[in-house]
Amino acid sequence: MTTVKIAIIDYGLGNLRSVRKGFERSGGDVLVTSNMDIVSHADGVVLPGVGAFSEGMENAEPLRKNIIEISESGIPMFGICLGMQMLLTESEESEGVGQGDVQGLDLIPGKNVRIRNEKVPHMGWNELKIVQEHPFVKGVDGLHAYFVHSYHAVPDDNSAVISTTEYGVEFASIIARENVFGTQFHPEKSGETGLKILRNFIEFCQSV
Repeated sequence: MTTVKIAIIDYGLGNLRSVRKGFERSGGDVLVTSNMDIVSHADGVVLPGVGAFSEGMENAEPLRKNIIEISESGIPMFGICLGMQMLLTESEESEGVGQGDVQGLDLIPGKNVRIRNEKVPHMGWNELKIVQEHPFVKGVDGLHAYFVHSYHAVPDDNSAVISTTEYGVEFASIIARENVFGTQFHPEKSGETGLKILRNFIEFCQSV
């Protein structure tokens, strides 16, 4: 089996060590880097993230053009938690704290909205309900993943929603558009469910 090279983008936010370990356990050849020349030659790219949308986009701004170009080249890209939210167009989070119109990467058109009518953050294990078949979620339906978030993605096109999860409302917990994927939960903290998803991503990278 050919080794799959996975590049995790280091833009100053994210639990890089645990994400790296998760992909290594799943069989990937993993490198954490901010060198976008290296990233552009990977078989798959990961955009991790923990924290606020505005801070994430501010940190990633010097890499924005490169990230978009890499995505448009067809290399599979995987956003995790905040990284998933950054794949969208915008977020209520920056508006709510008076930081104005902070633009996301717009790789999956849509908006991140605050969880309403429930305690935030949504923290802990919850079920994944697959609503659309996709290689990324092969064998995942009905399994549980680990969440920590106060905002969730609302893609403009419902066809981008691959799985949903219930927390006050039914929200998108996995999204995808062409070669771009995102999970609102942390697969690297989600036990065997998470490892299954990481393996599926690696297999997808092999098939492209």
